[in-house]
Parts: sequence; C-alpha cells; structure tokens
Amino acid sequence: MKYLIAFFGASAVLLGALGAHTLAPYMEASALNSFKTGVLYQLVHTIALLASSKSAIPNWARYSWCAGIVLFSFSIYLLSTDELLGINLSFLGPITPLGGLAFVAGWGGVAFPNRL
Repeated sequence: MKYLIAFFGASAVLLGALGAHTLAPYMEASALNSFKTGVLYQLVHTIALLASSKSAIPNWARYSWCAGIVLFSFSIYLLSTDELLGINLSFLGPITPLGGLAFVAGWGGVAFPNRL
C-alpha cells in the first residue's frame, strides 16, 4: 500500500504542476477548475490514506479511497483535457460520481469501522 500511496501523492503534485504551469494557457477556465478539483481530491485522499495506514480503519475503506482516486480524479483529468487531446471522452462522465461514492464509502469506514 505504501507504494500506491507514494504514487498517488507524487502524481497529484506532478499533475497539479502540469495543470498550473503547462495546461492552464490552453484550457478554458471551467476545464482548468475541474482539473484542479481532481488534483485536490486526489491529494486530500492520499493524505487520508497515509494518515490511516497504521490505524484501526478497515482496509476496505482505504481501498475505497483508492478506487475513488482512480474513478473520480482520473476521470476528471481526462474529461477536462479531452478538447486538448482531441478525443471525445464524454462517456467517462458517469464514472466520476461513482468515484465520489467510493470516497464517501471510505469515510463511512472511518465513522463506523466495526459496523460496515
């Protein structure tokens, strides 16, 4: 799990820098804002993964956060850059809320570690 946490953390920083310094001049404000939201959620949940690594939080909650990062953040990255990429990725739209639900489920594991 530590390598996955390190990957998520490093890629959040790299993607944040990419968005701020490289992609920003080429993206509409709304697309850039969405990209930043993906970075924020990835970074917040990476920190949560790191903080919970030695806690009583159940593993399924951590895996839920990992799924949320992949489904939510990575779908937002692709959706917000589809014009730049020249590819219609609108089919990914329904995946983003599933990632959000995975984030919520993980937080449910924090609140009720022995009940869910």
